Amino acid sequence: MGIQFEILARDNSSAARVGRLQTAHGVVETPAFMPVGTAATVKAIAQDQLEELGAQMVLANTYHLYLRPGHEAIRELGGLHRFMAWPHAILTDSGGFQVMSLKGLTRVTEDGVWFRSHLDGSSHYLTPERAVEVQLALGPDLLMPLDECVEYPASEENLRRAVQRTNRWAERAKRFFDEHRGEAPHASLFGIIQGGTDLRLRDEGTDEILRIGFEGYAVGGLSVGEPKTLLYDTAEYALGRLPAEKPRYLMGVGTPEDLVEGVARGADLFDCVLPTRNARNACLFTSEGRLVIKSARFARDPGPPDPACRCGVCRRYSRAYLRHLFVAKEMLAAFLATYHNLWFYLDTMREIRQAIFSGKFGALLAEVRARGASAEGSKHRV
Repeated sequence: MGIQFEILARDNSSAARVGRLQTAHGVVETPAFMPVGTAATVKAIAQDQLEELGAQMVLANTYHLYLRPGHEAIRELGGLHRFMAWPHAILTDSGGFQVMSLKGLTRVTEDGVWFRSHLDGSSHYLTPERAVEVQLALGPDLLMPLDECVEYPASEENLRRAVQRTNRWAERAKRFFDEHRGEAPHASLFGIIQGGTDLRLRDEGTDEILRIGFEGYAVGGLSVGEPKTLLYDTAEYALGRLPAEKPRYLMGVGTPEDLVEGVARGADLFDCVLPTRNARNACLFTSEGRLVIKSARFARDPGPPDPACRCGVCRRYSRAYLRHLFVAKEMLAAFLATYHNLWFYLDTMREIRQAIFSGKFGALLAEVRARGASAEGSKHRV
């Protein structure tokens, strides 16, 4: 039942480690990046291309699937893996972040969250128990409990209320999950720790979530507007409080540089919409920094998008051609850019794992930081 996690290698100069996360739908080599498939699809790319890129786990969104096509419909169709033709690992989030993002359309109570659908305005009620119930119907490998995430900056009072409510909801979610686990015996429930950048509240949240006990742990409430230094410092502190033998998930983070920095602080799992969202907006992640490929300076550039990249897009197409596709609003533009960006992210994770195994992660981290410092001083990197 559930997942199994083992650590295969550790870095001597940081908290980085390589692991093996065994799920009912395959092994996930960690540190791992999960492409975000909000509505049971990673936008602008097909599942066979995701396999080709080396993705081992994707994230799907409970809020969106609950509203459309509905969790019961997906259950009747054989569960989320069969529905979206993805036989590999899937993590579903609780929908809490999306609900909290619906400005003016939500009302949070101690028992749960009232919200109006962004699709048709219909009213819905999401409780910790209901969030788990919906996810069990979807049948993913990893489930997340309902939590309350607040944006940065937030008052200590608001942060404390969110931490305490998240903890109470976590206990209710865990109880419901234990009682109904037979509906998806392969699934595991993670605990989420909130607290913003307040380390005392992080301690409070961690103590309670550890007391409840979960099969893995997630650090939430970051990458919500705080400065990078605060993000990294808080992540290091929060991840350092978690059990070493359990998988650690740094939610919603981030840029390629964030992945390396997060791994250095002990994170095993990451997700972020940046590679796919930026791709659809003509922004490519490359070894030379970010390229806005619609820029006029690429109109007659015959070179590959990233000379150092081995992906199929960079081996076949030019910067000038990609720019043309975006300017002409061709659908192929989004596909090619998404393919490249996901390759860049997943290849970054492969490079990280190899560096840890070979004892060269410290050199990789120094290189990434030097490249970031150079990009900060350059006007040609964005």
